[in-house]
Amino acid sequence: MKNIFLSLMVFVVMSLLHAQFTDWAVRHLRLPGGDYGMYSLFILVFCSVITAIGLVTVIIFRRHFDSILRIAILFEIIYLLFLMISGDNPFAYFSNSNNENLLKILMYGIGLIILSIMYLIHLLYSKLILKKI
Repeated sequence: MKNIFLSLMVFVVMSLLHAQFTDWAVRHLRLPGGDYGMYSLFILVFCSVITAIGLVTVIIFRRHFDSILRIAILFEIIYLLFLMISGDNPFAYFSNSNNENLLKILMYGIGLIILSIMYLIHLLYSKLILKKI
């Protein structure tokens, strides 16, 4: 049961981080509010679907997801797969340089940044658990 609660916590934290970083990216790029004002909310709903899929995967393969890092990698794989399926081509920026296409590159970059943050959290969590043992 600890596995499911840990994975739910990791999924919720990663979803909130994705939504917040996307909001910062949209603000930084000064994209029009009419088109991109609710983009971070869309990402939050998008990540909620990923959380549901990830939880089902963790429940089915409970023994394989015993660390924060594996759960975070599962989330990012599903996230990047959904970005590819949705048609966000990060290479479109090189043929048409505008802020909308730059946001597509940043969406992939944000995923890697959040995975790095979760890796650091995994290291910290592992050190704390090993100290207790």
